[in-house]
Amino acid sequence: HVQLVESGGGSAQTGGSLRLTCVASQRANCMGWFRQGPGKEREGVATINPHSATSYLVDSVKGRFTISQNNAKNIVYLQMNSLQPEDTAMYYCATSHWNCYENRADPTDFNDRGQGTQVTVS
Repeated sequence: HVQLVESGGGSAQTGGSLRLTCVASQRANCMGWFRQGPGKEREGVATINPHSATSYLVDSVKGRFTISQNNAKNIVYLQMNSLQPEDTAMYYCATSHWNCYENRADPTDFNDRGQGTQVTVS
């Protein structure tokens, strides 16, 4: 299993920014983020192919969030701008043995995930 450690969560005001960082113990074929808000189901947020750097963001965060990587260090970032209260959630970094699906970020596509980092927007 890939070990994943997230950091960077916290509290932000509406319109503010946070950057999440995920350090993986080894390279995977797909890395991404999903979140789970209070009383909500898990929701995919973004994916990135570590080999090609091809990325995907779900519609609800497009234009506000960016996923990027430091490939040499197996690190993935989620830059979150223009945060809204509905972005409040536990954010999980996740990986898959398989290539990322095109135009999709489904939590069930991942094999391993981290412990999560809380993001609260008020």
